[in-house]
Amino acid sequence: MTGYALCGSFCTLSDSVRQLEQLIGGGMDICPIMSNAVYETDTRFGKAETWRKLIEDLCKKNIIHTITEAEPLGPKSPLDMLILCPCTGNTLAKLANGITDTPVCMAAKAHMRTDRPLVIALASNDAMSANLKNIGTLLSRKGVYFVPVRQDDPIGKPHSLVADFSLLSKTVELAKHGRQLRPLFL
Repeated sequence: MTGYALCGSFCTLSDSVRQLEQLIGGGMDICPIMSNAVYETDTRFGKAETWRKLIEDLCKKNIIHTITEAEPLGPKSPLDMLILCPCTGNTLAKLANGITDTPVCMAAKAHMRTDRPLVIALASNDAMSANLKNIGTLLSRKGVYFVPVRQDDPIGKPHSLVADFSLLSKTVELAKHGRQLRPLFL
């Protein structure tokens, strides 16, 4: 089973769900995980309840949304792979610095203990400033793979990077074989 965690980059949730649909359509068995922000927050991009229902209907499983539920995803109930899509800069920083105060961070920490692939589809407004060192830290970790990223608005948001979500499946396939999809920066 593959874990699929959604963090609070609300403007990219629709892109993430399209990729989730493709993975499920390709036969992948998905365990859904949500950050507190996505699980609880209504935004202009949709109501939390709507996102929850959509994800549970697609995956045909209840969403893991508490730290207690996420903790067994390491040695007790290992996942073949964990995908963070989208992964916010906040979650990225916490992973790079060993902070596990959210369901997604706990799932990732538990999963990373198994040396199985962790795929990160980043969506962060500070990726090329405060979070750049965290990208470097995680790139040097065994079993961590990034979906290639690009600047989504180099003029208006010069520090922002967003994964090319259409490359998620290709990144997942290579990660299964211990390889990073390149180029990383598009």
